[in-house]
Amino acid sequence: MTKEAAARRGERGDLFDPDCPTRQLLDRVGTKWTSMAVKVLAEAAPGEVRFADLRRRMPGISQKMLSVTLRSLVRDGLAARRVEDTVPPAVHYRLTDLGLSLERPLSALRAWAETHMAAVEDNNRLADSSGGH
Repeated sequence: MTKEAAARRGERGDLFDPDCPTRQLLDRVGTKWTSMAVKVLAEAAPGEVRFADLRRRMPGISQKMLSVTLRSLVRDGLAARRVEDTVPPAVHYRLTDLGLSLERPLSALRAWAETHMAAVEDNNRLADSSGGH
């Protein structure tokens, strides 16, 4: 690593640096499942959502992928998990204040996608039909 690169390491806004906070966050929350889970939990805030209800409201997600997604949200402090002492145990999730603060930027990204996805798809079809990149 060059001296210049070492000096920049972790510098804010340097997406090319693996230590960049933005890059690290996008690695964590940049998946469709994370965005969907945050949306479902935000709609229920300040209440909780049971694991089974989350799965029903997130079409296409497997039980394993939902578990991985929720575990990551809890680990990052974006969601809280509560286990009810029943048989079988009922597991509930809710967004923390930190998680709730993430809903607004994710909502803006969803709005951008809804506005521009047709143009992106049109460009993909055009590229595919012309054989270009």
